[in-house]
Amino acid sequence: MTVTGFEPIIKVVEEAYEIPHLNATRKISALLPYNYYDTDKHYPVLYLQDGQNLFNPEAPYGDWAIDKSMAKLSEEGLGDLIIIAVDHGENERISEYLPYYHPRFGEGKGNFYIQFVIEKLIPYVNKTFRTLTDFENTGIGGSSMGGLISLHAGLQNPGVFGKLMIFSPSLWISNTIFKHTKSFKPLEESKIYLYAGGKESIEHLPNAQRLGGIIKEKMVKGHHIDFHFSINDDGSHSEIYWREEFPKAVKWLYFNS
Repeated sequence: MTVTGFEPIIKVVEEAYEIPHLNATRKISALLPYNYYDTDKHYPVLYLQDGQNLFNPEAPYGDWAIDKSMAKLSEEGLGDLIIIAVDHGENERISEYLPYYHPRFGEGKGNFYIQFVIEKLIPYVNKTFRTLTDFENTGIGGSSMGGLISLHAGLQNPGVFGKLMIFSPSLWISNTIFKHTKSFKPLEESKIYLYAGGKESIEHLPNAQRLGGIIKEKMVKGHHIDFHFSINDDGSHSEIYWREEFPKAVKWLYFNS
């Protein structure tokens, strides 16, 4: 239930924001703190994929209800965060969130998508809203393929995204993601929140555990990584479980210093 008076301000940035890197347009929305226009504060930012599934109760597979979660967090004094929601490309979703070649899906466009986020979207958001623009205050996240591309973005751009919210990532699609994790060299302390459910596909949790093991090994070797691995033994590959996990991840990534 939404906490009345603390609901975030939902602002459509653009219905058809141009993505020249993909020769496409996407709807982009911003969730601003409920008191954004009453202050002169600057806020950290979280860029989330699959915008259609984040705060729309009519979404076909359910939604994360991030607007309701942010209202509750705001009531607790933990709502100082701007969320940018980028809609996925419907039939192009897998291709646009795939950063590697796959025998079934072909050459993914994921690197072009992340190039768009870094080169066009982030500068636009920083110019349009009162943001904290440094590494520590810039996060990216998503679930499933959205989780995969967000993880890839963080690993390949260690000076851009200081916080990664990775839910049920589609690690099955390529072993390359594990190689990139092994070679990842964060420039400053990176915070990584990884979630997986015990009742997803047969390889989801084992793959997430393998990923977590690589990250923990890097921490032992002295790399600047703060890592939290959350497992819900009963969790399936579903928005309802990502909805439950979202406020926990926000608290840990942004309000747990």
